Amino acid sequence: MFSFCMSQSLAMGGPDMALFPNRWWRPVVQGMFWLALAGASVLALMPQPPIPLALQVSDKWQHVGAFMVLTFLAQLAFAPFGNAVRLRLRIAERLSFLGALIEVGQSIPALHRQCDIFDWLADSFAIMIVTSLFLLVDGLYGQRRARG
Repeated sequence: MFSFCMSQSLAMGGPDMALFPNRWWRPVVQGMFWLALAGASVLALMPQPPIPLALQVSDKWQHVGAFMVLTFLAQLAFAPFGNAVRLRLRIAERLSFLGALIEVGQSIPALHRQCDIFDWLADSFAIMIVTSLFLLVDGLYGQRRARG
């Protein structure tokens, strides 16, 4: 599903060399992404625990927060800065698909969860916001490189 993660030619090289010449951090961020992905998936597919009323937050905000973090880590870890529009959009599309899969998984009756299309829309909204910011940075970086 996440075939973009193994694209070494794009993930470990490419036009971001001038912006971040020392890329030792990229494998660290990739590891953080996979840990966050595993944690979010497990938490989303666990049976619904009783939550004290004082700690309850709208589940839409939980979805937005989780997918903003996942998208930030994925975009930083797997796409180079510069001319990577297609890769960034592919990452966004696959994360949105993951959100839909989580919603389908939550429809399992034994989990006592609810499948809600608005949760998936909240996931997709968060993904679009973070991806748009990365595309904006890419555009600004591309303009800076074009000027010299």
